[in-house]
Amino acid sequence: MIVATYSIAACDLEASEWGVAVQSKFLAVGSVVPWAEPEVGAIATQAYANPTYGPDGLALLREGLTARDVVQRLVGADEGRDHRQLGVVDRHGAAAAYTGSECMDWAGQRTGAGYAAQGNILAGADTVDALAESFEASTGQSLAARLLECLAAAQAAGGDRRGQQSAALLISRRNGGYGKLSDVAVDLRVDDHERPVEELQRLYKLHDRLFGVTPREDWLLLEGLLRDEVATRVMQLGYDSLESWAGVANLEDRVDGDTEIDPVVLEALRELTP
Repeated sequence: MIVATYSIAACDLEASEWGVAVQSKFLAVGSVVPWAEPEVGAIATQAYANPTYGPDGLALLREGLTARDVVQRLVGADEGRDHRQLGVVDRHGAAAAYTGSECMDWAGQRTGAGYAAQGNILAGADTVDALAESFEASTGQSLAARLLECLAAAQAAGGDRRGQQSAALLISRRNGGYGKLSDVAVDLRVDDHERPVEELQRLYKLHDRLFGVTPREDWLLLEGLLRDEVATRVMQLGYDSLESWAGVANLEDRVDGDTEIDPVVLEALRELTP
């Protein structure tokens, strides 16, 4: 089955994050294309995808091979290479990509510092150009935000010429996952949707509300009018304390008793109450 897709594998060396974003007219594209491991690299495998490129490529990157060497090693050993498409970013931010000669038009790739952008069965080269140009222009933002912007820009430039169906975002960071016990910082998938990129953006906003981190110096003191406002809004929601509501809303880590709150908590309360 052909995973007609556009994707970008990328890294943020300063934040020590590696990740992949992808969209396709294919059911549950996130189950096939994206692979990433912190301080190792990121891989996107697509077209007539070879799923072994993911784990095998990460194993090679773990051994210290460069992105270019990994691409050459994987496709060189694969008799189906002419139908494959692959993008790799290594631990140093070097990138390499491959598009087999039998990939369906339009198919191609661009690479640059910290990213590999690729696609097949696209409306045209503008889709991959949009991935690359968006990434290059978005420095200073988080890797997740940059990759989501890349998907949106690529879709606006034409995207998969068959249409839209699914999208995914995978970000890896050492101890960046739930409870700091996992390296999977973000793993969001839209498996079947009319506008998957927009839905992925919505899911990421929810993810960031629950799992994002606001510097403690930016938290708000609960005093005076703000304390009264928060207490009133919590009561409107049917709770007798801020902490009890925060626990139900999965925002308990953004509340410090009745002393301080993360601004995200205030935003959530204001959205939920008149």
